[in-house]
Amino acid sequence: MRGFRNRHDSLWRSLAALLLLSLGLSAQAALSDLPSAELTPAEEAEVDAMVLPVPDAWTGDFDGMRERRLVRVLVPYSKTFYHVDRGRQGGTAYESGKALEDWLNKKQPLQDKSLRWRVMFIPVARDKLMPSLLEGAGDIAVGGLTITTGRLQTVDFAAPFASGIRETLVSGPHSKPIGKLEELAGEEVMVRASSSYFEHLSDLNQQFKEQGLEAIKVIPADENLESEDLLEMVNAGLINATVVDRYLATIWQPLYKDMVVHDEFYLRQDSELAWAIRKNSPQLKAMLAGFVKQHKVGTAFGNTLINHYVNNPNRVLNATNEAELQKFNELVGLFRKHAGSYDFDYLMLMAQGFQESQLDQGARSQRGAVGVMQLLPSTAADSTVAIQGIDKSADKNIEAGSKYMRLLADKYLNDPELTPVNKTLMTFAAYNAGPGNLRKFRRLAEKSGLDPNIWFQNVEHAAARVVGRETVDYVGNIYKYYVAYKLAQGRQKKTQR
Repeated sequence: MRGFRNRHDSLWRSLAALLLLSLGLSAQAALSDLPSAELTPAEEAEVDAMVLPVPDAWTGDFDGMRERRLVRVLVPYSKTFYHVDRGRQGGTAYESGKALEDWLNKKQPLQDKSLRWRVMFIPVARDKLMPSLLEGAGDIAVGGLTITTGRLQTVDFAAPFASGIRETLVSGPHSKPIGKLEELAGEEVMVRASSSYFEHLSDLNQQFKEQGLEAIKVIPADENLESEDLLEMVNAGLINATVVDRYLATIWQPLYKDMVVHDEFYLRQDSELAWAIRKNSPQLKAMLAGFVKQHKVGTAFGNTLINHYVNNPNRVLNATNEAELQKFNELVGLFRKHAGSYDFDYLMLMAQGFQESQLDQGARSQRGAVGVMQLLPSTAADSTVAIQGIDKSADKNIEAGSKYMRLLADKYLNDPELTPVNKTLMTFAAYNAGPGNLRKFRRLAEKSGLDPNIWFQNVEHAAARVVGRETVDYVGNIYKYYVAYKLAQGRQKKTQR
């Protein structure tokens, strides 16, 4: 492990910078006291009360929306653009959509004055925005979308909210210095394949080829990671570089202080941000032109939105900088051993341990949870776990946490339709919010037209409505740490060849 330590000290030292939220408090109980795997009639009624009807697929123009009194807005689930916390919605896409609702009721009133327009927000995966729009799941796709040549082949765009948007390179604190565009040749840059940045990097690689330069190594990012997640990982030195719109870097720069934003050059300086609509929608396009004129950047609304989200550094939490390498090295063998015994990916469990305690066996919560896995001694002492000494021994603590995870998975997620990754992600949710809430999450997802067997973009939406952001962020953070560990593991293998 000595070589690993020397080569990755800065990497793991900066991993602590990924911990954006306070440590999660897990809703544990003795296994004998846990609820059954089925909802009670009262719980079923509680879920029914939270179900939001999902409109059928429909592909008409604005006249049809007027008849329905409804505009459906497709949004990506994102800290920047759209999020939900116990039914309270927020983000730039949400605020813009609500402004559209208000504007429609003032400027496009319905014939029956007692009726009002309604804007419905439908969260979908980032890479499903355009396909869902074309399928008629929504009328408008919103979420910092850039007008590109590739996208114009399948969809149309409303008038742009902002022009002259700069796409900028953001690199890590230990990445190679880059002073001009050509120095990107041969460098690794991670972006989502569904993003405009991927399309523009591909165009740039064609230019490099014509100039005899080495291609940029464009690495497709996990589509569950938003731009702010990639910035977070760049800031921690876990990935070499990414590309984002300059305003997104501005939003997150107060938190991610170690990332390097390159203003010496830009990949694009003339991008336009707009809402996507289906082709052959002239009525909708004309209506949105009037709305955008009064709400784009430079208007009172547009400037207020910028000041709230872009120029407000107090919006985000402070990061930590505690060194994590030594704890990782000390505990990785224990996680390998116990994850193997209970059939889990050891890096997944290690990521959970980092979220729970930052891999600190000395951690203690106000509720009495102890150690690396923040387990309650009463939970570990239950006859179904039966492991003592979790407050003194990291070995026993990790074993008890792993065994408790396995018991939760076997009792509440014994479903052949679940993939191993989704089964583990939902077990994390049960560990944090309690298995009773997990049952509600999955049932609410199913009744809302979402897939109860997929966590991201499906069950997590229901979780946000039932218990708020804590469990969504808990599982999301663990997944980011897991991706970080996998990246570091890949780097380690490369350097040992």
